[in-house]
Amino acid sequence: MICSHWYGLIPPIKEVRDQTGAWDSVGQARVITMVGGGRVREELTSVDPPRSFGYTLTDIKGPLAPLVALVEGKWSFAPADTGTTVTWQWTIHPRSALAAPVLPVFARMWRGYARGVLEKLSALLVG
Repeated sequence: MICSHWYGLIPPIKEVRDQTGAWDSVGQARVITMVGGGRVREELTSVDPPRSFGYTLTDIKGPLAPLVALVEGKWSFAPADTGTTVTWQWTIHPRSALAAPVLPVFARMWRGYARGVLEKLSALLVG
């Protein structure tokens, strides 16, 4: 699994559950549980094969719950030379005005986490 290690406050994924069918239609939802008891509800908000898919993370429980109300995520894929450029974006919505000043610190942590995940994904796909 490419999301299998702690990175600062970001826990590894333990399990994906409550998903029905292929993960390919707007409105589909699933629950992602993390090591340490955290969990989020993920719902597909856009699907544009083979270019992108978007999702939201809500019902956030665990270490990020006091900081984050909602995450809007997007994976994008674009042809590049002999392969594909993959971009993973997050827009993080703070839980409160008090949480907002902490989010730039979390954003730096998330960029490191995302970089590691994308490197693992590349290694799996390229071999």
